[in-house]
Amino acid sequence: MLFQVFILGFIQGIAEFLPISSSAHLIIFRDLFGIGIAMGKNLELSFDIALHLGTLLAILVFFFHDFWTMFIQGVTKGVKDKEGKMLWYLLAATIPAAIVGVLFEDVIEDALRSNFVLIALALFGMGVFIYVIDKKSKQKKTLEQMTLKDAFLIGCSQVFALIPGFSRSGTTIACARGLQMKREDAAKFSFYLSAPVVCGAVVLQLLKKGTIAAIVNHLSIFIIGVGTSFVIGLFCIQFLLKYLKQHDFKIFMYYRTILAIIVLLWTLFF
Repeated sequence: MLFQVFILGFIQGIAEFLPISSSAHLIIFRDLFGIGIAMGKNLELSFDIALHLGTLLAILVFFFHDFWTMFIQGVTKGVKDKEGKMLWYLLAATIPAAIVGVLFEDVIEDALRSNFVLIALALFGMGVFIYVIDKKSKQKKTLEQMTLKDAFLIGCSQVFALIPGFSRSGTTIACARGLQMKREDAAKFSFYLSAPVVCGAVVLQLLKKGTIAAIVNHLSIFIIGVGTSFVIGLFCIQFLLKYLKQHDFKIFMYYRTILAIIVLLWTLFF
């Protein structure tokens, strides 16, 4: 069981930040391939919190200086400062997904979680979309040149990430690229934006009845989940930022397409 927990934590750490959909990967490996399927509801709850907490810590540690500067400048100088305005842009961009997530996440989860055909189509479609829009969009804007409208539109794109297979990082990066942002800056804003979203998910889960007891009763699972997704998440953030300086999203399109085909074949014939 602990080895399967490590595998799922490894997958979460990779897929949360690369544009390949962490929710789809966890569903595929857990529900389709049976890795971690033996977990009961309480164990799943503890582990899901651990995965999200680990990736949240990875974001906060990697971008600690950025977030600290945003907060100080945002509170003291507001939108007049180039770092300060980013704090308020992030808050504005978080609102659409937060509202839709609170109102409809359970409905979407129940309706789409076991629809592997739809997950495969989302993996393929979003993979092609991010590649095409990246190739057609110029690299003009930096984070300093981003407007409030840009930030809000990128935040709205996160709504699609509630559907497994779309990918939160994929949708936000694709939207940012469509707005002419440079690849590395698009990825960086996507990472920034994931912090309040993931933090909100962790807090909501912690507030659910029985959560603390589940964590205490499965502390080893919780620690392994947090540690694995945290360490792998740090490496993946650094990798993607460096990779996008020289490359496009072709490799992710190929990977998503191959995975979509595997899911479809597995669903139809096994």
